[in-house]
Amino acid sequence: MSKIVIKNLEKSFGDNKVINKFNIDIKDGEFIVLVGPSGCGKSTLLRMVSGLESIDQGEIFLDTKLINNLIPSKREIAMVFQSYALYPHMNVFENMSFGLKMEKISKNEIKEKVYNAASTLQIEDLLDRKPKQLSGGQRQRVAIGRAITRNPKVFLFDEPLSNLDAALRSEMRVEISKLHKKLKSNIIYVTHDQIEAMTLADRIVVLNKGIIEQFGTPKEIYNDPNNIFVAEFIGSPKMNIIKINKEQIVNSNTINLFKNKITFENFNFKDEIYLGIRPEDISLDENHEVQLEVKIEHTENLGFEKIIHTKLSNANIVIKSSQNVKKESLKISFSKNKVLFFDKSKNRMR
Repeated sequence: MSKIVIKNLEKSFGDNKVINKFNIDIKDGEFIVLVGPSGCGKSTLLRMVSGLESIDQGEIFLDTKLINNLIPSKREIAMVFQSYALYPHMNVFENMSFGLKMEKISKNEIKEKVYNAASTLQIEDLLDRKPKQLSGGQRQRVAIGRAITRNPKVFLFDEPLSNLDAALRSEMRVEISKLHKKLKSNIIYVTHDQIEAMTLADRIVVLNKGIIEQFGTPKEIYNDPNNIFVAEFIGSPKMNIIKINKEQIVNSNTINLFKNKITFENFNFKDEIYLGIRPEDISLDENHEVQLEVKIEHTENLGFEKIIHTKLSNANIVIKSSQNVKKESLKISFSKNKVLFFDKSKNRMR
């Protein structure tokens, strides 16, 4: 196991700064997921750690050793790409052993490393096949196996499941999680898929325009977001955000929410604010303190749950529920202790 420390990392392409003063301390054996929208700098950051992209400013340490100027093959880091990058004319064994041959390792050691990796990934029966004879999931296992044979201190995954269908992505998430527990190596994993982030990570880095918006456990990120960006990005459907204008503030802890005066303890409302409530925290009944009547605009039937799109005045409110709804309007409610508030700058009010 290894420890990774990244200090004040910066990267620009022309006038476009894609990574800005990035700082992170990764513990031994930790699974870190970098998540954020397209263009936020996730893959660039991964390539800087791997040595495939130059660093403008900052330092990267692996086990207290500065690796900024080391070539990729000397960093004890293995990268798994989105595109698999398998050689079509080579069989699985040859693909998995190619890097080892370049390092002039003995044939016996190569064979041992390849067979151990294949056993770990349960692809021993595929070693004689060419990539075109494999499914997408099998190709991804081969790409991971090729990384395992190098026995790296750190694995880097760059959106490895994005080319797979939904069912196979779910299966591979489980396999990668099992692999991490077995190898106990550090993993830095890039994705735009919040489900992958929430299910795989020990801790999540939420990136936005090259800046860390929040770094914490999946539970912390979900239940205690720093700002509206994080609150909306993590969670599906995203958190409902309702703007409360200054005119709707009755006093320092009371607001007028759609003609309902609601008091929240331990707050000091002054200027316009934003109220946040997650779709799954809204009930199709009147059992909670905050009660509203909404008009149903559309319902997505996902089988075990329904995503109900409603409207109240100028606000769109999405509800996640297991109940069937056939009305045009309904009364909903939610508990005051499930509400989050954000200030005018869209940062969390605590």
